[in-house]
Amino acid sequence: MTENAVVHVNGEDITQMIDMEAQQDDSNHPRRLHKMAKTPVTLKFKDVVYKVRYVAQKNAMLRKTHSSSVRERVILNKVSGVVKPGEMLAMLGPSGSGKTTLLTALGGRLAGILQGTINYNAKPFSNKMKRNTGFVTQDDVLHPHLTVTETLVYTALLRLPNTFSKEQKIGVAEEVIVQMGLNRCKNNIIGGPLLRGVSGGERKRVSIGQEMLIDPSLLFLDEPTSGLDSTTAQRIVSTLWDLAQDGRTVVMTIHQPSSRLFYMFHKVLLLSDGNALYYGKGSHVIEYFESVGFVPNALMNPADFLLDLANGVSPDESEDQVTVKEKLMMAYKNNIANKVTVELEEEEIEVEESNEHTNIGEWPTTWWQQFLILLKRSLKERKHESFDFLKIAQILIVAFLVGLLWWQSTISHLQDQIGLLYFSTGFWGFYPLFEAIFAFPPERMVVAKERSSGMYRLSSYFVARMVSDLPMELILPIVYVIMTYFMGGLKRNAASFFYYLFTLLLSISVSQGLGLALGAVVMDLKAATTLGSVLMLTFLLAGGFYVQNIPSFIRWIKYISIMNYNFKLLLGSQYKTGEVYPCDGGKVCFIEDFPAVKSVGLTGQLVSAIVLVVMFVVYRLIAYFALMRIGGTPKIKTT
Repeated sequence: MTENAVVHVNGEDITQMIDMEAQQDDSNHPRRLHKMAKTPVTLKFKDVVYKVRYVAQKNAMLRKTHSSSVRERVILNKVSGVVKPGEMLAMLGPSGSGKTTLLTALGGRLAGILQGTINYNAKPFSNKMKRNTGFVTQDDVLHPHLTVTETLVYTALLRLPNTFSKEQKIGVAEEVIVQMGLNRCKNNIIGGPLLRGVSGGERKRVSIGQEMLIDPSLLFLDEPTSGLDSTTAQRIVSTLWDLAQDGRTVVMTIHQPSSRLFYMFHKVLLLSDGNALYYGKGSHVIEYFESVGFVPNALMNPADFLLDLANGVSPDESEDQVTVKEKLMMAYKNNIANKVTVELEEEEIEVEESNEHTNIGEWPTTWWQQFLILLKRSLKERKHESFDFLKIAQILIVAFLVGLLWWQSTISHLQDQIGLLYFSTGFWGFYPLFEAIFAFPPERMVVAKERSSGMYRLSSYFVARMVSDLPMELILPIVYVIMTYFMGGLKRNAASFFYYLFTLLLSISVSQGLGLALGAVVMDLKAATTLGSVLMLTFLLAGGFYVQNIPSFIRWIKYISIMNYNFKLLLGSQYKTGEVYPCDGGKVCFIEDFPAVKSVGLTGQLVSAIVLVVMFVVYRLIAYFALMRIGGTPKIKTT
């Protein structure tokens, strides 16, 4: 019996024949191969301490002076615990209790200095462990215009190592779709705030599915039920429970689970202000707190009871918050701390580790593979932007109006022709700049998540992102040039036309590079747009058309103005030294003496081109190094 599984990737139908009878043969089945590589992981963390420094401002009102002092805030205070294969640990606590910080630290993603020890099968966090660890963030950071299948297939192609063939990787993605119950929506787009797509629960299952592609032994989840209704939350946690039963170690934070969910947790860790108040079986919670003097007044959700206690609210409300928390911390120290220490000191069962990734490198795939996959994904995700009707209509309308306004202008109307050149300089300075500013900020969270899981190199993402912009970066300007050049009556020879075209394309690339740099450095669309407007207006004013006699103390601006060099090259495409034009009284004058030309000059064409090429490189290097701030696995120091 044979089943056809069709996966659509960037318009290409990748058809995979899955022999259902061959599933009994581990050597032929991609998922079975994947399961063989799974190594159970015991997670131990002992006396984990995390502090942050901050500047405390003091306002001396009477003296009207300000002073500040550097203080430390303890986020985690000697938190310990053990999670074994087959167990699901839920970390509970009010907002600000430190549960997300602890989860991030255990997942190897917390930057800074940690005190204490965190071990995975008695070993520190490593590249190998990162490949064997899944981390699901609270927010579902996904590409909105990709379908469920495309999302998982692209992730599989990037995250699974080259020991898997392309067909096997696609097979793994197909099996995860079935495993996570996503069959009904696999051809639906993910969607977003302004784009209808799959439901919130389905989106969360896609996020979990992305991590399940690597068949992790250790799975971390931050608030997996946040924003979901109780039924959907129940399905998500049931899925996680099943994953734990398969021998995985599951650790999650959860804010306020229902009682049905609560009793599914094998272990519970209750945090308050960075301190542990309870660690143990979920089924023993009520019994423990009754033994230390905190008895609920009525039947209630154990999670609600724990959150009340973590907030310092006793059942009878007879004591203040500080007193309640101090009693709970003392009770933990006297009744639970020693048991945790004993559990931490237990010898671990020797686990035979898979030798599949013995000589594991930093990346699962090559640079070229990453580039090609990211390029296909970017083209697929952004085709709605590239071929947006309004964007195309905008360029066509502007080009048509420009052609009409400068209809067949001749050298006898030199000022008009030069005005056309400078308008093109300005328009194709602003337009690509603002398009590029929006390139990186919207994708910041996606890049941070994917890079922290070690999916790809930053350089492969950066180059793929640049190349994916080329179609509309080149096509629309070429259409604009063809329309305006001949309608505007510019020189009708091939050399002048291509000189004009390539100059404009180079200038567009430079402006786009500046936009990329601004977007990557600032990462705030409003601030980056404002800064870009100020810069481009400054460059426009100093470009040599509006002001020909710039004061010496501010003349330096024109040497960094993109417009100045672009304008010079466009003038060089149409006019040469020694050419004349009709001027006052029937006389002829040299073009190089015309005021708007004289201030810029017709010489130095090669230098201007070289400067633009240097700007092209420098702006993109700035953008690249700015992007290095986001994503990647932080280097954690332990003491």
